[in-house]
Amino acid sequence: MTSALRFFLIPFTTLVLTGCNPKPATESRVAPVLVTERVLHDSDDPAIWINPRDSAHVLIVGTDKGGEAGDGGLYAFDLSGKIVNHVRPLQRPNNVDVGYLTVTSDSLLGIAVITERYTNKIRVFQMPGLEPIDGGGVPVFEGDSLRDPMGIALYKDPTTQELYAIVGRKSGPPNGYLAQYHLTLDSTGQIQGLLVRKFGTYSGQKEIESIAVDAELGYVNCSDEGVGVRKYYAHPDSTDRQLALFATEQFVQDHEGISIFKEPNGLGYILVSNQQNDSFHVFPRQGSAENPHHHPLIKIVPVSTHESDGSDVTSCPLPGFPRGLFVAMSDNGTFQYYRWEDLQIDR
Repeated sequence: MTSALRFFLIPFTTLVLTGCNPKPATESRVAPVLVTERVLHDSDDPAIWINPRDSAHVLIVGTDKGGEAGDGGLYAFDLSGKIVNHVRPLQRPNNVDVGYLTVTSDSLLGIAVITERYTNKIRVFQMPGLEPIDGGGVPVFEGDSLRDPMGIALYKDPTTQELYAIVGRKSGPPNGYLAQYHLTLDSTGQIQGLLVRKFGTYSGQKEIESIAVDAELGYVNCSDEGVGVRKYYAHPDSTDRQLALFATEQFVQDHEGISIFKEPNGLGYILVSNQQNDSFHVFPRQGSAENPHHHPLIKIVPVSTHESDGSDVTSCPLPGFPRGLFVAMSDNGTFQYYRWEDLQIDR
């Protein structure tokens, strides 16, 4: 689909952006408020988009990986879980994130970015209409033998307002597993990506798919499946050294979806999917009083998803979700919506 670019003209100050046990007994699991309509094939990862001019206008964008031959898609759901838009076919889309590209000092362009594994590209779509604005895609990991992109997260520098995509892959080297690209809008209205660094340690055990950026605190977290969550600085000019490796215990197999519930003053929670346990482990966003990179386990929340991979969360009050919304993928082709207060995490 095509359309002219439409920019949101808003002051930055008004922008609202969206942290091995036995399997939990069924009766102890938190129930979702609702479950979305099914995608065609295989749901994978959601992201919450909130209209900066009207927080009642919310879309949940989610990927459908498709079959082995491709035929995946990107879907948009409303707060009732109904499919309101989609883009297909896409060639094995995995993760998705949403954000805003600064166009001028007073205008922003809302985008959704995904990885398209079979083409070795990231794809960019304008929000809320999901119009492609990437000239067919931005190539990633060029020149590498291991290229298949999977995870993606956006980082916006709070000082310069520059926007970056941090991309993971199906497999890669022990160092430099992640790649960071500077995203810009060219004269034709298409998104371009420039590689600015490679960083990140990889255990070699499975893969690093889930990536979550905390732009306000300046960190990026990623799940090294079967090992734990690795934490780094998000700014491309920062040191590449690992700041923390947490969530290393009490996971059955895979560390999957990471989402960050943000509260004022750097407080909040990091939620990590214990995929085969159908639960989410909760850690303090701000670390401990002694060490901002010490993230001890606070709580394990059993949920009603099955084999949950991706998730997203917002603390913004939304219609029907007065204290925030948590969205998690389930392996039956759906996404589940939870009220934040139903997770009973707040201390």
